[in-house]
Amino acid sequence: MALYRRILVPLDGTDVDHAILGHVAELARLCGAEVILLRVAHYHLRDEMVHEVEEAEAQLAHTAGEMAERGIQVRTVIGRGEPVDMIVEKAEELGADLIAMATHGHGRLPRMVYGSVAEKVRRTSDVPLLLVKATSREESPAAAAD
Repeated sequence: MALYRRILVPLDGTDVDHAILGHVAELARLCGAEVILLRVAHYHLRDEMVHEVEEAEAQLAHTAGEMAERGIQVRTVIGRGEPVDMIVEKAEELGADLIAMATHGHGRLPRMVYGSVAEKVRRTSDVPLLLVKATSREESPAAAAD
């Protein structure tokens, strides 16, 4: 029996997403796991909602297509609300065996002031959590052009 059958991958639509996708693709391939790409639409105004959901759908479709081309079973989910709450809720609802996230790698002070989605997920969820820190290359605008 495979260690992981269902891997939830929360994405935020930034270049930091690239840090986790390669790791998850290889892990999913080795385990024969399904990958569930999650994007949480977090908005405050109705006009923002439409834009955020459309952007999320396009990004998820693109990323799912790339993973499917690599032979990985993948599906997409859009959640609406607070990112931490949605990640934890969807992990439980979808029966995820693993949550795999990229981290921005902010320093200790910003993390203390603003908090960290990854840290809050770690404290809140019982599902194992794989964290991959994005490198400065993955966070730079030039990385998206590669």
